[in-house]
Amino acid sequence: MEQAGESRIGQPRDRVWRALNDPEVLARCLDGCKSMTAVGDGEYEAEVGAKVGPVKATFKAAVAVRDAIEPESYRLEVEVKGGAAGFAKGSALVNLEEVAGDDGDETLLTYQINGNIGGKLAQIGSRLVDAAARKMAARFFERIKVDFDTA
Repeated sequence: MEQAGESRIGQPRDRVWRALNDPEVLARCLDGCKSMTAVGDGEYEAEVGAKVGPVKATFKAAVAVRDAIEPESYRLEVEVKGGAAGFAKGSALVNLEEVAGDDGDETLLTYQINGNIGGKLAQIGSRLVDAAARKMAARFFERIKVDFDTA
């Protein structure tokens, strides 16, 4: 599974960086997130409820931030386990670029995701999994934008 995308966020890059490294913000913005806990420097554990096609499960995820260059970029390594529902493993390269906006500094966030899935998730097909992942990413970035407006 491969994905790439971008989101323009009406906030300065350093503020976006802090939000993307705050487990409370991430938990609020991630669809179905039941909990997210920092377990070490740049390491998190999360519990996320999700439905992908006919497969509905609670997934446990281990997330680690690697190769961080504050406030420009980092690589996320993610391992997800959903019991009988299956598993996923992958990484995401996240880049933040300062851009001029109508109301001041804005941030262009770009990402590239590579991952593998197995179990029932793989059986339902990559097309459904890709569509669900794209939808989840779109909602995440929309919620990040709204979270800044309410903070």
